[in-house]
Amino acid sequence: MKAVVIGGGTMGAGIAHLLLANGHDVTLSEADADRAEQGRLAVRRSLGRAQEKGKLADADAVFAKLSTGELPADAELVVEAVPENVPLKQKVLGFAAEKCPDAVLASNTSSLSISEIAAGLPGERVLGMHFFNPVPVQQLVELVHHEGVDPANVARARAWAEQMGKTVIEVRDSPGFATSRLGVAVGMEAIRMLEEGVASAADIDTGMKLGYRWPMGPLELTDLVGLDVRLAIAEHLAAELGPRFDPPQLLRDKVARGELGKKTGQGFFSW
Repeated sequence: MKAVVIGGGTMGAGIAHLLLANGHDVTLSEADADRAEQGRLAVRRSLGRAQEKGKLADADAVFAKLSTGELPADAELVVEAVPENVPLKQKVLGFAAEKCPDAVLASNTSSLSISEIAAGLPGERVLGMHFFNPVPVQQLVELVHHEGVDPANVARARAWAEQMGKTVIEVRDSPGFATSRLGVAVGMEAIRMLEEGVASAADIDTGMKLGYRWPMGPLELTDLVGLDVRLAIAEHLAAELGPRFDPPQLLRDKVARGELGKKTGQGFFSW
């Protein structure tokens, strides 16, 4: 089957990898040729690492099913993974809606309103399909539905996710959905504890890993996601749900200094 991924950054490349590894033809769409090539290279590197770990037999053969050309009219799934900006997401999904008239239109947003994104689009085809980083490894996909979506399209999206080996949870459209809302709440409190000198970053994370069996601590997770991304989500949730999601000053200071986590080499930990 054919799928489209719009956006070739970390999440988009990971989603493309996942689709390719499960036998699908994938078109990776980007704003210009240079960014499309960067996305292609990111997918190729990711597939190569999977082969080195014994998870793929032939990365080159899998990669051969990736293209960066025109969006195929017979695509059955479109997933956008562009930056967290409602007008931008509406623009790219509107373009895909015209080019791929039968496709489910999925947004990989982690916190933006699906109802708002769907406004002005064929809303019966629009839903949230929230993957987690790193996409090929993380087990969960969060499906987010709004009042206007056709339940048949929710079922189609679930089938795609389950075919790719993911476990699906379904939530209604609400600020932060389920996972971002809970994850950000814990993450912000961990940052406040560090800010107040309650414990070191390493000890806070060790406490959550050993005491609550988290695979990684909330501060390490914030480094992985990106402090700037976490700050933007927290600000959005604070605006929608109230001051309990207000970002700590320590987070704002680190973002202002360019300490964004793993992608810059420094966040709450050094990478």
